[in-house]
This record gives sequence, C-alpha cells and structure tokens, in this order.
Amino acid sequence: MKGFAPLLAACIAALAALPGLAADPVKIGVIYPLTGNAASAGQSAKDAVELGAEIVNGTYPDLAQLPLAATAGLPNLGGARIQLVSADHQGNPQVGQNQTLRLITQEKVAAMLGAYHSSVALVATAVAERQGVPFLVADSVALNITGRGFKWVFRTGPIASDFAKAYTAFLTDLKKAGRKIDTIAVVNENTDYGSSVAGSILAAAKSADIAVAAQIPYNANSADVSAQVLQLKTLNPDAVIFISYTADTILYFKTMRNLDYLPPIIIGDDAGFSDPTFIPNVGDLAQGAVNRSAWDVGKAGSSSYVINQMFKARHGRDLDDTSARWMQGFLALAEAINRAGSTAPDKIQAALKATDLKPDQLMIGYRGVTFDQTGQNTLSATYLIQLRGKEYVSVWPEDRATARFEWPMKGWKK
Repeated sequence: MKGFAPLLAACIAALAALPGLAADPVKIGVIYPLTGNAASAGQSAKDAVELGAEIVNGTYPDLAQLPLAATAGLPNLGGARIQLVSADHQGNPQVGQNQTLRLITQEKVAAMLGAYHSSVALVATAVAERQGVPFLVADSVALNITGRGFKWVFRTGPIASDFAKAYTAFLTDLKKAGRKIDTIAVVNENTDYGSSVAGSILAAAKSADIAVAAQIPYNANSADVSAQVLQLKTLNPDAVIFISYTADTILYFKTMRNLDYLPPIIIGDDAGFSDPTFIPNVGDLAQGAVNRSAWDVGKAGSSSYVINQMFKARHGRDLDDTSARWMQGFLALAEAINRAGSTAPDKIQAALKATDLKPDQLMIGYRGVTFDQTGQNTLSATYLIQLRGKEYVSVWPEDRATARFEWPMKGWKK
C-alpha cells in the first residue's frame, strides 16, 4: 500500500490536466459607459481590458516582464482563465449601482473593475463594500472614492490632487522661464469628477501663488457653452484648464472657434481630451492643447510598445491614457488574484493589500503599484503631453519629454 498514495496523486494530476477538467474560469465583473456621452471612451476601455485578459489567458514571451504574460492563465489557480463579465452603466450612477449588485449577486464575480465616471465609481464601490467584494478602480479620479475608510476598494491610477500639483508645477516652471502666467481659469463639468478635480486645482494654485481669474462650472451634456466661452474671452486668462467629458470638450472647441477665442494655453484633464473621438472631431482646432497622461508607447521592444502594436493591430488606433490605465488596473487585479491562489474575496483583498509591483512590471508609466491604507496607489504618476498633428508628444517634465513645449498654442490658427 505504500506505493498507493503517490499513484493516486499522479492519477489525480493526470485527470486535472484533461481538457474537460480544466480549472473553472475566474469571473471579473467590469462596468463601463458603453452608451451615453462617453461611449467611445468606454468602448476603448473595454477593448483594452479584453486585450489584457487575452495577455493573461495566453502565452506571450515578448511580454515576460509583465506578471502572468509568459504563462497561460493563472498558475496559482491551476491555469484558470479569466472570464470578463461586462455591463454598461450608461454614465448613470443608479445603473452602475444596479449592475454592480447584479454582477456580484447573480453572476458571482470574484472581483469588480470600473468605472470611468467618478459619480458611478462612488456608488458602485459602495455596493462592493457592502457585499464584501474587492473593487479595483482603474481610472476614476475623485478624491473621495478612496477617502471614505472603505476596506474593499483599491485604485491604481492617480487622483485629482496629483493632477492639480502637476498643472501648477508646469505653469510655475513656465513662469520661471519668462512666460506670462499671471492668471488661470478653471472650467469644469459639475459632477463628482469635475468638482473634485477643480477643487484640487484651486487649492494647488493657491499654494503655488497662481491667481485664479474664475472657476466656471457647467452642467455636463450642455448643448450650448457660448456663455462660458464669452466669460473666458472677457477674462482673458493666460491658461485655461478644462475638466470635461467627451461631448463637452468637442463642443467647447467648436464654440471657441466660432467666437474667435483662443487662450495661449489650454490644459485638458484627460477625459474628453483622451477620448478616441477627440482628435478626429476637433484635432485640427486643438493644435497645441496640453493633456495629462501616464501612457507612452515607449521604445521598440518595450512592453508598452509591444502591447500598443497588439492593440493597434486589432483596433486600428493607438492606446490612449484612459484605456491604458484601465488595462493596467486589470493586470494589477489579475496579478493579485493569482497571488491569492483563490477566488475567496478575503484572500483577494489581502493580496491586493500586499501588492508591490515595480515599474518594469507595468505597461504604463507609474512608479509602481502599492496601496496605502485607504486603497490608493501611492506610486501612480502623471505627465503632460501636447497635441501635434494627429498625436500627442510628451513635453513635461523635462526628464520625460520627447519634444519641446510649443507656446502659445496654435489651435485653428496654425
């Protein structure tokens, strides 16, 4: 009988290797805005997350630096594949709340990922917190998403205060270099996203001794922004920072051209400025606009370059900052689930808390991924890029720049 136990173990291992007995897939619920005013950004994020799942589920030796890319599936769960269960929250917080509850209670997902709109992320994460299921926020930036004492919510991307500090540091550098930066204006859509970022910018500007001529909130999905543009034209600030979703951003540029108003510097807070439809719709009007981004294609052969080539081959366009942040969030979540070796929520939660990813293990330009007690990644980062022709180039900070900052912006007067 001494030889029976090893023989039994060998038989079990052989049976487990049969296709019919493969490890059960690990379900991750994902909520995007697939309809509504941010549908194109949501679809791009979905494309990115699906590519991320393909990388985890397949074998990609060219991406061996990335956790899980060189092996098929999740090794610590018997090679289990990740199954994405996607839902459309339509940019509506109530829909996002309901879809999150459905994915957790009916689809039995092991973890959640979302959500683009901060207003949706706020309520969706509250559902996950009550249900005791990990929710990783890939890109929503409102400060209070990770500032409520929640234990099941984690965020890989930068937050509103990070952007505010970057903008004011950039403008301060320009002022030191002799550029006229006497006043700025902040224009923000008035949901949780726009209000949170605007508030952070006002605080950072005060600390940096930069005068704010006006903060101009407006209703998201406005059909007419002529009054706001005329107010800017009257104030004539040296820089305008827009915190706007896609439809609003496009409307602002068309209205500025119609009213012949072009400030020397326009800074966009990602969102509409990174949407795949932005450049095709108003790129010719926005030449020289500045945007924030932690994404860069990188050098040939780098993980970011290889992933961008894969994405471009499938979708005919480059990854953008928003979709790249979604992919990085998914990859960090998948790595934690594998490290947990389990789909039990508490095990995944513990693994997320212990995350310690280094820069060379990422496909985006963060300094790493490690979460503080609030669930916020303390090593996220943001940089500034400027629109030239049909693409953005990195212009700040200098040690990350691939091109010199052009001032004033050319807009449609190029």
